Amino acid sequence: MAESERRRRGAEVMKKVYAGDVAVPPPGASAFVDLMLEQVFAEVWTREALPVRDRRLLLLGIIAALGEKDTFQIQVRAALKNGELTPAQVREALIMIASYAGYPRAAGLIGVTEQTIAAFEKGASPEK
Repeated sequence: MAESERRRRGAEVMKKVYAGDVAVPPPGASAFVDLMLEQVFAEVWTREALPVRDRRLLLLGIIAALGEKDTFQIQVRAALKNGELTPAQVREALIMIASYAGYPRAAGLIGVTEQTIAAFEKGASPEK
């Protein structure tokens, strides 16, 4: 399967969005990933109406509301590494999330958030 220009662009954007922490599988390895790269990363993340930082904040809220700890940790790490959010801003986002998605949902994210911030501040990768 030949790699499309949209997939190539999506792969580049995905590497930037995740600060190089998430590997991009080769073309054709997964139809799901190919489609995600062509749509979500090549088309949605590159739209000009919202900067990446704003998209990241929206995504953090959605992921938190869904209770996806692992994905939340990946997004927090990328936001910190890319300079989109500071540790204080990540913590503040979690307070906002608690107010709208619920305290139990947000409380479950405190551990991975603090672990990710601590690892970022030490220049290491957080343990899962």
